[in-house]
Amino acid sequence: MKKFSLLTLLLLFSAFICLGAGTALGSNGNINSASLDVNLTNQNPDYARPGEPVELTASVQNVGNAELKDITVTVNPEYPFSKISGENLVKEISYLNARQDDDDAAVLKFKLMTDANASEGTYDIDITTTAKESGASSNTVTTTKTVQLEIRGKEYAQIVTINKANIDIAKEEPLEFIITNTGNSPLKNMVVSWKDPKGAILPVYSDNTKYIKYLEAGQSVTVAYSVMADVNADPGLYTLDVNLSFEDYESNTKSIQTTAGLFVGGETDFDVSFSESDQGEISLSVANVGNNMAYSVKVSVPDQDDYRVSGSSSTIVGNLEKGDYTIASFNVASSQGAGGSPEASPDNTKSSGKGENATSVSMDSNPLKVQIEYTDAKGERITVNKEVKLETTSTGNMTAQGPGGQRSSGFGSYLLYIVLIVLAGGVFVYRKKIQEKIQARRIEKSGNKKPEDPQA
Repeated sequence: MKKFSLLTLLLLFSAFICLGAGTALGSNGNINSASLDVNLTNQNPDYARPGEPVELTASVQNVGNAELKDITVTVNPEYPFSKISGENLVKEISYLNARQDDDDAAVLKFKLMTDANASEGTYDIDITTTAKESGASSNTVTTTKTVQLEIRGKEYAQIVTINKANIDIAKEEPLEFIITNTGNSPLKNMVVSWKDPKGAILPVYSDNTKYIKYLEAGQSVTVAYSVMADVNADPGLYTLDVNLSFEDYESNTKSIQTTAGLFVGGETDFDVSFSESDQGEISLSVANVGNNMAYSVKVSVPDQDDYRVSGSSSTIVGNLEKGDYTIASFNVASSQGAGGSPEASPDNTKSSGKGENATSVSMDSNPLKVQIEYTDAKGERITVNKEVKLETTSTGNMTAQGPGGQRSSGFGSYLLYIVLIVLAGGVFVYRKKIQEKIQARRIEKSGNKKPEDPQA
């Protein structure tokens, strides 16, 4: 049997010890290298956000027994991460001592861009290292370490539209805000509120705050209010300060402030009534019964079947404040007598056999159409159509319905009636006096003495 010397046994034992140590160093590192350990020590921000950069901090430590040189560390990004222009994804380390402690490790920083449309989730990124052993052999070792980055969506919301641009004064109207989650992450515990700094626009039936529990990314929600503008508010554009608050992943409250414009004041309404008539000319009372002022008001009698207008068919009456009124006059005649007998003409009067003017007989007619044009507070020209109920006579003249609309000829007839009554009374008294004198003379002739008259 061949005998081994003590020196040979010691050499074999040392070889096994070194082999075991090398294997252990290769197995306990995060990278498949016999001498390098690469770890991701920090990430800023803690979660990558779509459309934003993320900074990675890596430590490179030589845990082997051989010194290393010409060390290259490369980050290989894949979707949803990409290289940022001007940022180097390959970093070099000239030399690393053997058996380094954590404090001796080299620290490298890399920046990547996160795609704006990236979905939430965890993604892998490979970090490749190459190094050469310092010594005569100069062996090159290449290893790859895979690290994971988590992406969390971006919380953001905005008001996309408001359902109207203007509201009327002193009138309850609906107001709706359409809020859209334009971020990549769901929003929770949203609170929507608004305020008019001037206090002219206020909510009714509720306060100015609405609560939204959850809103998915890309979805929209409608927040509805009932609002009213103060009756004394001046027409014009008012600012609404809108606030959106929500909770992020860490339950921290974030707020988004924005503004919206709302015009107060708009259209108005009118009341048109028959005022009086005089020899074919009618007067109309036009009142602004709305809550807004009317500018450059024009009153017109449009073409229509039942009436004809001689002269101008339009008149400009100027500005009308709310509650104000004006008078507009037109030469209007009924077209029902057109083409008939001369008695139907407004310029002729019908006579009776006794030589007295006959009373004109009234008859119902269709309403007179009246058109009102005005400029509202926004500068828009508005047209309002109204109808006025009239009466026409056989002579074509106009008269209002009811006691307040009687013609002056009716008043003359009434006055003539009173005069006739007075004259009849005078005749009666005169005849009574004559009869008393005749009776007195008869008494004298009969020889009877007439009693003394106290008034004689």
